Amino acid sequence: MMDDVLGWLDREGIARTTLLGHSLGGKVAMLLACRHPDRVERLFVVDIAPRNYLSQAHRAEFAAMNELDLATLQSRGEAELRFEGRVPDWSMRKFLATNLDRTEAGGWRWMVNLPALTDALPLIERDSLTEGDRFGGPTHFILGGKSRYVLPTDEEKIRRHFPHATLTSLPDAGHNPHMESREQFVKTFLELAGSKTP
Repeated sequence: MMDDVLGWLDREGIARTTLLGHSLGGKVAMLLACRHPDRVERLFVVDIAPRNYLSQAHRAEFAAMNELDLATLQSRGEAELRFEGRVPDWSMRKFLATNLDRTEAGGWRWMVNLPALTDALPLIERDSLTEGDRFGGPTHFILGGKSRYVLPTDEEKIRRHFPHATLTSLPDAGHNPHMESREQFVKTFLELAGSKTP
């Protein structure tokens, strides 16, 4: 995934950029910043830490996606309702449904390679950073105050890989702060993006 992002940056002629990644996207962004710091101006990581995540919730979410009968699906809203039995969090159901796209024939398809992601889940859940990975540029972690994805015990490792990291918690948000506390998330992002930290 990191190589895919680098390939896209190269095709678009972007030599250096600000990266923002949520959850798995945050893991990809952290890895790219550490391995290719010359390509990253500033890093934003949303509600994920550089550690292993072995979660039954992930398996339930992937099961819900794989079980969804796309042939009979009428809308994203209906998909969210069908996810309810396996995915209790409303924002996660909504997030999963954003990966659905209309086909030219009017049906539905997954925008992501769901079989490949499902097969790779054990690898995806692992911490992709090694002991020597560092990014010394401006780094901001935006966390959901009600989420358990980033714990107080994670801060030491965050600072080991990202020595200039700031951690900002949005108290009313869970794992999807960009959806659950959208206005506060955007306000926080813009304030941090305008900051002059090293």
